[in-house]
Amino acid sequence: MSLRVALVGGPMYDGLYRSLGLFDEVDVVVHADHPTLNRELARRLGAGERLDLIATHSKYAPSQAAWLTPLEKWLDEVDLDAFADRALALCRWEGRLLSLPRNIDVRTLWVDADAVPAVPTTWTDLDASGLAFGFTGRDSGLFGTFFEVVTAWGGRLFTHDGIPALASDVAGDARSMLRRLAGRLPESQAEWHYDDVDVALGAGVVPMAAAWPGGTAALRATPAGPRLRPHRYFDGISYSGCHSWAIPTTCGDLAGAAALLGRLGSAAAHRADAAAGTVPARTDVLAAIQPADAIDAARWDVLRRTIADGMITYPPLARFPEIEDACWSAIQDVLVGRAALGEALGIMQAAAIATCA
Repeated sequence: MSLRVALVGGPMYDGLYRSLGLFDEVDVVVHADHPTLNRELARRLGAGERLDLIATHSKYAPSQAAWLTPLEKWLDEVDLDAFADRALALCRWEGRLLSLPRNIDVRTLWVDADAVPAVPTTWTDLDASGLAFGFTGRDSGLFGTFFEVVTAWGGRLFTHDGIPALASDVAGDARSMLRRLAGRLPESQAEWHYDDVDVALGAGVVPMAAAWPGGTAALRATPAGPRLRPHRYFDGISYSGCHSWAIPTTCGDLAGAAALLGRLGSAAAHRADAAAGTVPARTDVLAAIQPADAIDAARWDVLRRTIADGMITYPPLARFPEIEDACWSAIQDVLVGRAALGEALGIMQAAAIATCA
């Protein structure tokens, strides 16, 4: 029987699967954006369905821990020493390696040089500039942007021991600014996912937006691509993490899954991912990358500096997806005028506290 796998899908991810011939070799039972993938994994794994290998993310793996096989015994075909320590740390939960890093994800600010002669360097400068900035209007992207602003302004979403702190004055100020920024964008922004933001930037609908590394090749091939220049993201901060691979406890072929994990963790696989612009989690592959041109060299400089001192990550929470869903929905309600600011902050805090209880 073919291995049954679940994959995150989209322009940032699919090139690797094609380069490895995965679509021809395995039974892909889920191939979807990450919110849909998460829902499908919860439903299928919760029902005990056989899945041999899945795509996940360092921030979501703790919520899937009951369904994931610790990988330490299944890494004979993986050179774990080649992986960045920070990436491996993000993929551990309670001392166990629950997933194998695929990449290190931090954002780059891309700006249309013809449309924005003076690039804002902080969220406060952006707010004052009156310029349009493309950002996701829903799901993890919206909550992540909120996280970035709150952190840049000296706030926290969670205390050091993981208690939600979502109703602060700083959080309210961040919500108000995002509402102003959304007012500069088309009404459809409320439904934008990451790929939609990239499309809007590439088509010239917005003059700047932050993009994930895996979208670089596609973005530079757009009509606006020749005018786009990379900059460090506002305040030098990017919410970050690792896309990763995991073996569920419902796996029906552990040897086969481990062999596929070895292929996905190989230098060849990481080089294939890096061809689209992704930051490989393998340090040997990262060290060997040669920028394609001066713009790509500037992008790699931005990425390396952000990884060095600008990565922010969520605390590992077993019910994080529920918190994320409650919070982005409440933020969206404010952006589109369905709820007042104070009401939404209260909803977020109450939902997060109930989830963590």
